Amino acid sequence: MNTLLLAVLIGVGIGWSLGMLGGGGSILTVPALVYLLNQDVHLAAATSLVIVGTNSLMGATMHYRHGNVRLREAVQFGGYGLVAAFVGAKISRHVDDQVLMIAFAMLMLVVAAFMLRRQQPTHDHAVRLAWWKVMLGGVGVGLLTGFLGVGGGFLILPALVVLLGLSMRDAVGSSLVVIAMNCIAGLLGHLSDGALQWGLIGTLIVGGALGILFGTWSARHMPMARLRQMFAVGVAVLGMVVLVNNIG
Repeated sequence: MNTLLLAVLIGVGIGWSLGMLGGGGSILTVPALVYLLNQDVHLAAATSLVIVGTNSLMGATMHYRHGNVRLREAVQFGGYGLVAAFVGAKISRHVDDQVLMIAFAMLMLVVAAFMLRRQQPTHDHAVRLAWWKVMLGGVGVGLLTGFLGVGGGFLILPALVVLLGLSMRDAVGSSLVVIAMNCIAGLLGHLSDGALQWGLIGTLIVGGALGILFGTWSARHMPMARLRQMFAVGVAVLGMVVLVNNIG
């Protein structure tokens, strides 16, 4: 019962972040699965992709109903990263667990620093860059998704704003579409890492659905800058714990 309740609470946290910020939840999923639910690192990466991908689809649907998804732009950006996510997943199978967790901790610290910066621009006018820069952004996010089992929303969100010229609100909804696409491709590369625990996954997804509802509401009614800063501090603290634990 304690494990069940813990899984629901973890799912709520993941869904809340995805619904509110269009990313960030997956950066907590792998450490939670490894340290709180005692999963193998590689299996945790595959499990994370199922959970984050499913929750992202739910969140994208909710944002789409409110007119906050630019589907064409999201599919264009996400399409570049599909093969890269699959390749990243295959590469991660040959990397030691401790090395993966150290890389994950470093990534968490980078994410926290990025999120603590000043608020991203909220313009609605297009700022188009060369197609190859957009492609490199999509491929880079895809590799990260497959390699570490993260959705990459913290990278997708600013890329959609800066590279494709979306408003912040549209970028939040559209990033969930890209995350879901990358998660599917990354999962295909992780399927041989072990049998997934579907009961646990189902529990996390149910918790994520509740979190998505609250997160989507938060995105429309609460100051995102303050919430993003609080989330970033939490990610930084957890990143330091994971880093010290694995280096030690």
